[in-house]
Amino acid sequence: MGRLIGALVLGIAGCAVLLGLGVWQMQRLAWKESVLAAIEARIGAAPVAIPVMPDPVADRYLAVTADGMFLSEEIHVLASRKQGGAGYRLIAVFATADGRRVLADRGFMPLEAKDTARPETPATIIGNLHWPEEVDRFTPAPDAARDIWFARDVPAMAAALGTEPVLVVVSGTSEPAPPAEAFPVDTASIPNDHLGYAVTWFGLAAVWAGMTILLVWRIRRRTT
Repeated sequence: MGRLIGALVLGIAGCAVLLGLGVWQMQRLAWKESVLAAIEARIGAAPVAIPVMPDPVADRYLAVTADGMFLSEEIHVLASRKQGGAGYRLIAVFATADGRRVLADRGFMPLEAKDTARPETPATIIGNLHWPEEVDRFTPAPDAARDIWFARDVPAMAAALGTEPVLVVVSGTSEPAPPAEAFPVDTASIPNDHLGYAVTWFGLAAVWAGMTILLVWRIRRRTT
């Protein structure tokens, strides 16, 4: 009898813990979906002028617009697209009509377009402010000799090009023939794995329950 009670207690306790973790992940899923919805609304909002002193936290994803000119000063960040293969993000200096110099992510261009001469072009741009968190301890340093960067490090790019540490990821431009395909900000790169975690915990709870039933059956069979 003691072994039977112990097996039941262990089985119920294990199932309770695993089910609790599954429920917690479902709660996290609801929270993450609300965060993503808020970000998507911010990305798609009516654009405003670039703030005088943008805040990397408060102004992340802010929809903005500006008049000015794309300058010839550029940085090329190695990137890839699911349907476009390897290429570069074209980061250029954008001189605004009111005298500011900011970074503009003009979008994705193929590898062979890297060394193509691009004239300075007046334009009105629409996009979103962004401070990507792409740099970690495994990120290589920029290859200065070949002018290839491996991440969008906004402070470092701003220091290299002499701009404000402000990046506008362009989603639309008045240029008749943009040199790069827009690669706008979206929420696809923000991880949201909570549903998968929840399914895993609930699955483990089901397995635990099944093993408990099997153990109880074997104990009762031996006792009989």
